Amino acid sequence: MTDNQEPMISDVTISELPLSKYQRWQWWFLVALSIFFVIVGQAAAVLLGRFYYDQGGNSKWMATLVQTIAFPLLYIPFFIIPSSPEASTSAVPPSIKIISAIYFVLGILIAADNMMYSIGLLYLSASTYSLICASQLAFNAVFSYFINSQKFTALIINSVVVLSLSSALLAVNEDKSEPSGASKGKYILGFLCTLGASAVYSLLLSLMQRTFEKVLKRETFSVVLEMQIYTALVATAASTIGLFASGEWRTLHGEMETFGKGHVAYVMTLVWTAIAWQVCSVGVVGLIFLVSSLYSNVISTVSLAVTPIASLVVFHDSMNGVKIISLLLALWGFASYIYQNYLDDTKARKRQALEPKSRNDSSC
Repeated sequence: MTDNQEPMISDVTISELPLSKYQRWQWWFLVALSIFFVIVGQAAAVLLGRFYYDQGGNSKWMATLVQTIAFPLLYIPFFIIPSSPEASTSAVPPSIKIISAIYFVLGILIAADNMMYSIGLLYLSASTYSLICASQLAFNAVFSYFINSQKFTALIINSVVVLSLSSALLAVNEDKSEPSGASKGKYILGFLCTLGASAVYSLLLSLMQRTFEKVLKRETFSVVLEMQIYTALVATAASTIGLFASGEWRTLHGEMETFGKGHVAYVMTLVWTAIAWQVCSVGVVGLIFLVSSLYSNVISTVSLAVTPIASLVVFHDSMNGVKIISLLLALWGFASYIYQNYLDDTKARKRQALEPKSRNDSSC
């Protein structure tokens, strides 16, 4: 939560803290390891989610629950990796009631978002699902413009248009690799839910960044992890309530009995799906701490391009002409967005490098 736009690069980013603590090769190693966690964790989670449905799983609430239920794993890096000491500040810390209310609202949104993703993956192939999820970059730009005051540039506009075209192609695509029994109506429902989930996820990112900037007013490693943990706790509670309130819990035993690969495979699929999502979360938090939350989101979005390729190998999804064009458009949109982020980051680093020099000149 996973989890990041241009506004997340501020005049003083959290990347300044770890860079001073690690040697350059150590910093690069940790960044590479975090990227590996994000890409492998997200791709594995999506593929395992599709495998769950293919083998007879049908509980949307269970598929939603496993996306956050393994959040206690985040306590491992929370206790092992010490957070950098915070700079002294005269700002009054927010009250527990305000923070609790924010985490509750964000957690409910995460649960709703996960449910829409689960419905989308139920009716779409892994490759189609991942390509539609790429639209979250376009939504990122829109929400960050209104919520985080991000400016639209030619590259950002290009990214929004190209990614929108990529998703639009999939909306009208006839794909034989879609799950068996999925009618055109269910395909459209899956498409709309995945598109809506991408929009809600992007909204969540903007709201989280707004929380860091206006409420918490700090973005240290421990604070980022705390937000991940507590919002996941609320999302897990909401998903558990949904599982029992909907009555789907009664079907779980039957699912296990009829699961294509057997009882053990059923349990292990759910367990490893939950673990994979948290591995992705650890990578996301690591990138936020080591580089920036912007970079973390870009990597998590780019990793969506890996899943269609992996699904070709694992599920033998068909890659027709429309999907190939959609993938190329998505990569084009990624490249435009990443290059704009690179330009913004370069400018921010130049400003940071000039600040000490200007302060020294003024003190002379």
